[in-house]
Amino acid sequence: MCGISGVVSSQNVVSRLQSGIQNLEYRGYDSCGMAVLNGSGTVVRKNIGYVAEVAEREKFSSLTGSVGIAHTRWATHGGVTQQNAHPHLSCDGRIAIVHNGIISNYLKLKKYLEGQKHVFTSETDSEVVAHLIEEYVNNGRTIEAAFVEALRELEGSFAIALVSVNDPNRIYCAKHESPLIIGLGENENYVGSDFNAFIEHTKSSVILDDGEFAIVSNEGYSVKKIKNGEPVLKKVTIIEWDAEMAKKGGFPHFMLKEIHEQPDSVANVLAIEEKKIVELARMIVEAKHSYLVGVGTTYYAALFGQYQFAELAGIMAPAVSSDEALESAPMSEGDFILAVSQSGETYDTLRVLRTAKKNRVKTAAIVNVIGSTMSRMVDIAVMQGSGPEICVISTKVAIAQMVSLMRVAIEAGVITKKISQAKKREYMKQLGSLPELIGTFLNENSAFIHNLATRQAHQNNWLFLGRGKYYPMALEAALKVKEVAYHHAEGMPAGFLKHGTIALIDEKIRTMVFLPPESDKGLYGMIMSSIEEVNARGGSIVGIHFSKSLKNSKLFSDQLCLPKTHPFIAPIITLVAAQLYSYFVATALGRNVDKPRALAKSVTVA
Repeated sequence: MCGISGVVSSQNVVSRLQSGIQNLEYRGYDSCGMAVLNGSGTVVRKNIGYVAEVAEREKFSSLTGSVGIAHTRWATHGGVTQQNAHPHLSCDGRIAIVHNGIISNYLKLKKYLEGQKHVFTSETDSEVVAHLIEEYVNNGRTIEAAFVEALRELEGSFAIALVSVNDPNRIYCAKHESPLIIGLGENENYVGSDFNAFIEHTKSSVILDDGEFAIVSNEGYSVKKIKNGEPVLKKVTIIEWDAEMAKKGGFPHFMLKEIHEQPDSVANVLAIEEKKIVELARMIVEAKHSYLVGVGTTYYAALFGQYQFAELAGIMAPAVSSDEALESAPMSEGDFILAVSQSGETYDTLRVLRTAKKNRVKTAAIVNVIGSTMSRMVDIAVMQGSGPEICVISTKVAIAQMVSLMRVAIEAGVITKKISQAKKREYMKQLGSLPELIGTFLNENSAFIHNLATRQAHQNNWLFLGRGKYYPMALEAALKVKEVAYHHAEGMPAGFLKHGTIALIDEKIRTMVFLPPESDKGLYGMIMSSIEEVNARGGSIVGIHFSKSLKNSKLFSDQLCLPKTHPFIAPIITLVAAQLYSYFVATALGRNVDKPRALAKSVTVA
């Protein structure tokens, strides 16, 4: 959600600023712009639209300068307009800032600044930062002193980058509850919301922590505490990803590429050292209460984990949506929180973890992004190693998180003696077969899924049904269709259908049902009953199943028969099919697959 790119160099930085914000497009945005310092002062160009469109319209390529900042904005305060796009200028035009996050006391600051004759040109909360710094400069402070004093006045969350004519060879930046990273190059340095802003140029980075600010020049950087100005010695983090991983590699969309990267993503999870997985399992088993927290797709991954812990370890570890966790899941010393996050910067989940820390609750996280706030905050961080996920819609990261939770649940089952070592070996053998199974499935079944999606693409209203561990899969499949195809889709437990929702069944609504293999007899029998209930009311059913005996069944108006799969890993194959189905529906409808409307990859605001 929003992206910051900054470059300070001995050469023209404009092309690298533009590529920086283009590499951050996946975070979600509706407008963009850049500010460059040259001999004439500060030049700002910005507008609504995608980076390539705005760059052409505003003629970014005609700009020159050796210091600059750029931004992609996702609207919070104020509509999607050119005036509300970043960067924002001070009244005298000598200071330009970009900001991610929310300044919660901006109205109070704005009222004060208007009383000092400052004139605002946008509706944003961010603009107050530029004017507040200007006010302190007008009162005789240096840029550094004015920047720090302004930071101490701000309430809320922020990642801020600033350039000023008053100090034209540096970028000033700061972080509080919103990610910001410095990239270290040769005779040039970078600032970015994440590694993708500069990964084409350097893999060496310095990760800012909350309450820190930095001064960055082409020759080096310094980091200090906002509170007292004390210098902070930072370690250099080497990024394991490379720029090529973030390119499409011949696929028409990142979403399709990332679906096809799932064999590697799962293999990387299986390569995580057993010691770390066992440590996580032990924390869950020994805790007074254990909670799995995530939001959106990661909540559904956590919910899948809840079923795994119940089945394999006999443990109740409820999944709680992060946005509701503080109101519904009381935490105290002796409890345990396992967070699941793609970015490691999700605001709602970080809020839960901060509260847990205050309450002396032990914490852990399954995260994809190295050096993210969450990975550094928790007691134990499991890095899933899925590599960059550029599409706003999560696919490979979600599957990897589910497999991670399956591994932890297996170890928890061994600890609780619910499963034997022999059973553990059987389960791990099945997980070990997943990478090849997913790869073969994608290669051999894509055409069938494409045909199914094409036939169903113009059906606008859906119910997605599953039972047991297929319920989270139904929820996630419905979410994918909502996110990327913009269809109304509601996921629910199949047994819940008859308690009200069955009243919706008519010729205008389709029902997609996820069936387990027939060998999973209990679940299979119950889901078949739900299918009969829908058919009895004239409903139209699309069946996703593993049963050759159902291949020509009149129970379904349309269907997809999946290859024979062990019941333990069958839900994962079901979800891979659902991901690909949503992709093909979206492409059939001409949707913007990688950057769906109104969505952001990393939701870093409340």
